[in-house]
Amino acid sequence: MSSEFPLGRRAVVTGAGSGIGRATALLLRERGAGVVAADLSAESLAAVAEAGAETVVCDVTDVSHRARLLEAAGACDFLVNAAGVIRLVPTDDVTEEDWDAVLGVNAKALFFLCQAFVRVLPDDGAIVNVASVAAKHAATLEVSVYAASKAAVLSVTRSFAYAHGPRGLRVNAVLPGIIDTPMQDKVLVDVARIRGTTPEALDEARKRIVPLGRSASPRECAEVILFLLGPGSSYMTGQSVHVDGGYVMD
Repeated sequence: MSSEFPLGRRAVVTGAGSGIGRATALLLRERGAGVVAADLSAESLAAVAEAGAETVVCDVTDVSHRARLLEAAGACDFLVNAAGVIRLVPTDDVTEEDWDAVLGVNAKALFFLCQAFVRVLPDDGAIVNVASVAAKHAATLEVSVYAASKAAVLSVTRSFAYAHGPRGLRVNAVLPGIIDTPMQDKVLVDVARIRGTTPEALDEARKRIVPLGRSASPRECAEVILFLLGPGSSYMTGQSVHVDGGYVMD
């Protein structure tokens, strides 16, 4: 993958306060991009603000907040939809409130952010949506709603890629596997509690089914995101790129 990134271009990153979103915003700044970083609190955005990103406190489920983010973005070139939430609930215990809360952030807000930004992004711009291997893997039954929301992300990605490909705008998705993020820590703690085991035992069991035998840093995923934004992926759109150590293989 090429590490080159067009200097001086401008990217919007949601979910930039932690995990993959923060790593992406920081890496974009390292590579010379202007960054508008959005998350729920100013405190969570402190690290990216220190790196020179413009910050917007934003709840992506709120229509007025999304409009404010679009205004703050100005003449931007790229959008990274990394905002996401998870609830760990056994499939048979999922409530409608669980469904609405998770799909509201991970699918609905993402769809309407894509819809808003494709109207202002240039023809050579790009969008990367952060999905998950959970979209293709059903073994962790405590994340069934999250998995459904991430499967929706893949479908949304294909729809916008098909609709806007003729003008050159590219839309792709990454599917992270086991990444060392606060969300991953939550998964380990909550699923271990539900299953009556320990987070450490669960972590080891999950890594044993990853061919590379380990988890990844958020930066490793961010590198793939930048590749999908940059010139090295100029003939890629509508794709779902796994960043999972071989956990799921097509």
